[in-house]
Amino acid sequence: MVSVPTPLPGAVGLSHLSAYEWEAADGVCGGSPHLHLVCTEAYVVTAGVGAVQTLSPDGYRDTPLRAGSVAWFTPGTVHRMVQGGGLRITVLMQNSGLPEVGDAVFTFPPEVLADPERYAAAAALPAKSGPEAEAAARKRRDLAVEGFLPLREALQAGDNGPYREFQRAAARLVRAKVPAWRELWRAGPLAAARRTGDQLDALEAGDPAYLADATALDASPSREGGYGMCGRRDEYELPGATLPYRGD
Repeated sequence: MVSVPTPLPGAVGLSHLSAYEWEAADGVCGGSPHLHLVCTEAYVVTAGVGAVQTLSPDGYRDTPLRAGSVAWFTPGTVHRMVQGGGLRITVLMQNSGLPEVGDAVFTFPPEVLADPERYAAAAALPAKSGPEAEAAARKRRDLAVEGFLPLREALQAGDNGPYREFQRAAARLVRAKVPAWRELWRAGPLAAARRTGDQLDALEAGDPAYLADATALDASPSREGGYGMCGRRDEYELPGATLPYRGD
């Protein structure tokens, strides 16, 4: 592997997930419901079957997933990956780096969302692997499902008030982090877009000198089977790839 600080195209995050097989309170096996505040996320299904449950202004949807399916969610859409059997996906994440520092907010009950310290404690994992990490990830998933089910029930009844309040609570929870996020955005996605502009300027001027920096890169996961929001997660410690969630 060539070790140079070259991001993935467009500063897109990349990870691989195997959906959790733990049964939740509603009898469904799967991950922790959550939303992203500024990032669109895409699922590319590579194996198995399952579904993704979403809450949005369109209401509640249960979208089947199978090998070859692609599903994506814009900011503000609550999503929950559901295991149907051997479900395996590749995740493409806009604004790599932002989800890992808090752009992703779990659907914990309102009293947890209202207290930043309590939220951080509930979202964090005490270890990267082993029985302690698994127990904490399962507890975190169950708490997110506890908050998710009333949101879903209300939307199905035609009441989007609880869902909208969850969005507002998530925004309040992360507001103080936005200046730091803005720096990550400038160094990653914005810089990637500006590089393209610089390259177009160079080509228009007849100066392709930047092509002298061309290279090919490859990488293997730096950690396999970590505990993510939706399932067991393979992570890449590279610029522009999806790093471990810090739980804050």
